Amino acid sequence: MEIIRGYKTELDLNNQQRTRCWQHAGCARFAYNWGLARKQAAYAARQAAADPQSVKIPTAMDLHKALNALKPTAFPWMYQSSKCAPQEALRDLDTAFSNFFARRAKYPKFKKRSKGIGSFTLTGAIHVGPDWIQLPHIGKVRLFEHGYLPQDTHLDTQDRKTRKKRKQKHRTGIGVTEPAHYLSATVSEHAGHWFVSVQVKQIVPEPEPATGESIGVDLGIKTLAVCSDGREIPNPKAMRGNLGKLQRTQRHHSKKQKGSNNRKKSKQEVARIHYRVGCIREDALHQATAQMTAKAKPISERPQAIILEDLNVGGMLKNHKLAQAIADVGLGEFRRQMTYKARWYGNRLYAAHRFFPSTQLCSQCHRLPTVPLDLSVRTYQCEHCGLVLDRDLNAARNLVWLYTASSAEINACGEIVRPIVLALAAVSVKQEPNTE
Repeated sequence: MEIIRGYKTELDLNNQQRTRCWQHAGCARFAYNWGLARKQAAYAARQAAADPQSVKIPTAMDLHKALNALKPTAFPWMYQSSKCAPQEALRDLDTAFSNFFARRAKYPKFKKRSKGIGSFTLTGAIHVGPDWIQLPHIGKVRLFEHGYLPQDTHLDTQDRKTRKKRKQKHRTGIGVTEPAHYLSATVSEHAGHWFVSVQVKQIVPEPEPATGESIGVDLGIKTLAVCSDGREIPNPKAMRGNLGKLQRTQRHHSKKQKGSNNRKKSKQEVARIHYRVGCIREDALHQATAQMTAKAKPISERPQAIILEDLNVGGMLKNHKLAQAIADVGLGEFRRQMTYKARWYGNRLYAAHRFFPSTQLCSQCHRLPTVPLDLSVRTYQCEHCGLVLDRDLNAARNLVWLYTASSAEINACGEIVRPIVLALAAVSVKQEPNTE
């Protein structure tokens, strides 16, 4: 099958290449702000016009043509950067407005240099070797991580011999059978580190369905995940572990004089702490999801079905006492990674209805308690059958029971013989880019 996968790795730039990346990021930021101002003016003119339909809202292509016409006289400095940077920035602007009108995001805002250097996207001739990547208008750039990016179809003979001599292997994990075709590359900066995220089209074999025992996964704050088979994945609590240092650094940063070099240095220190927190959280989530899908094990040991809870994360974040701890877990990112990894490794992913009482229900007699269980009670004690069990483990076992009961109610024609009130829902398995 054909998939589109994302790879992200760090760049090893020299001073000249770093300057070019700054120029490209500034060019993309300027094009985005310039296009946003044009769109806002068009929407204002449409509201003031007698016939609103007569006023056309410029698209990304219209803005790109207008920007190209102004380049020779108004913006000659833009010729120092690739044409792809402003073009892709205007396309991102169109996507931002589409998400806004679909109520998936807020209204687009102007990008400030003080908020960060930003990123830019390049398309065209992108070639990759064992320890380098060649980007348009920037040239060949070294990579910190060797052998991670799959080499493309235009790899020359000398690089093939070098790769064969070093006996490097691609850590794709899904059995790539043909060379990769690179679609785009996005270069971004975080806390002084430059990264490249490439979009790759690959041909991989269809994954074999897993045949192992199904598992239920209960997510939480104290423990990142508790599986129905008894496994517990600890929560690293990345933000909580670095919160004291972050608060001290931010307090020192607020006392620096604005515009001074010391304030710039303290700002970089704050960014490095946030970068460290993000890396710890991302690493824990990737290890947890890889352990759930059992990608390194044979299909007989991989769970055939993984059942999660359909959590209302947005509503949970409104609890101001637990909002920071919930955000520190990364529940949305956990489900996103489980979605595409289950697709790659032959697992079936299901989400229980968010109103299914997995925590309140007894996993042995399947009866609800007379008095609802409070959140502070961490041990489940059934008043009917006397079961004493960890609260999260009881919820994980209930998720497996729900999956088993749902499967038993379906006859050979695929119809539900006896409807159950709280059923499972299959999670969308659309291909998503990987950041692993």
